[in-house]
Amino acid sequence: MSFGNNLRLIRRQKGITQGQLADMLHVSRQAVSKWESNSGYPETDKLLMLAKKLKISIDYLLDNKPADETEEKDVAVIPSCESKIKIASYDKSQVVNCLSVRYSRIAFSAKNEPKYILEAVDRVGFFGAHTIILGWYEDEATVKKEVDAILSFIEAGKKTYTLKYYTDVSVSVWGTASRRYAG
Repeated sequence: MSFGNNLRLIRRQKGITQGQLADMLHVSRQAVSKWESNSGYPETDKLLMLAKKLKISIDYLLDNKPADETEEKDVAVIPSCESKIKIASYDKSQVVNCLSVRYSRIAFSAKNEPKYILEAVDRVGFFGAHTIILGWYEDEATVKKEVDAILSFIEAGKKTYTLKYYTDVSVSVWGTASRRYAG
């Protein structure tokens, strides 16, 4: 999606009008309209302010990957920094100290490939959130089940979690994928 489409989608999701956003950024409503129609871009200082006011990363605003405007990423935010949880990645090659987890539909997946991905945000820097892939999932119900299980562990005060419901995707030397279901 283009910058303008991302901005429009985020603004609408947050229930903010173009005029309200313009007031927040000390610009005209026409400037916001111009940005959303991809006829212009904000200056760097306005871009930083825009990301801060909308509570999103600049990376997300500038992301050019195609996305369905009706589909939102579901985010399970861990309540506070003291509530971090360690989650082992799908292949157990790393344990991630998570600030939050989120899932989204994979835009271009082949017929026999998983449709969803679960990511962990392990830190947030100047350019936004740094994410690590935790696992792939066959369908939305399964990835939601994983997120719910993670939230249950957090609410129970547990500090570690091992993924249970992911689709194990292994690529052979010939490039074909073989799958096992963990859950």
